[in-house]
Amino acid sequence: QVQLVESGGGLVQPGGSLRLSCAASGFTLSNYAVSWYRQAPGKERELVAGITSAGGRSNTANSVKGRFTISRDNAKNTVYLQMNSLKPEDTAVYYCKAIETTIVRTTYWGQGTQVTVSS
Repeated sequence: QVQLVESGGGLVQPGGSLRLSCAASGFTLSNYAVSWYRQAPGKERELVAGITSAGGRSNTANSVKGRFTISRDNAKNTVYLQMNSLKPEDTAVYYCKAIETTIVRTTYWGQGTQVTVSS
């Protein structure tokens, strides 16, 4: 079965940390660039971070720069989002998206994981 599964979300206090995982099954994630998105209630989905298929380049949104880090372990078919110094405004459902690095550009989305930052 081809799927992306996010995990690692939860409730954390402001200033705390979480590490999200995006695990692929049924396909080889190393052939895909991967991005993390988030969507807060009543807001549009926004891009948080992205990483190339081999992991050589990555970027993060200005709103999380210096606090969030994206990385990948292709041997484990998994991409991570390390989130530090969390703020209440980081509260959202976090999704990962994988885009194949070929002309076909097959795309997969995960089902999302809830992150809630609150005291």
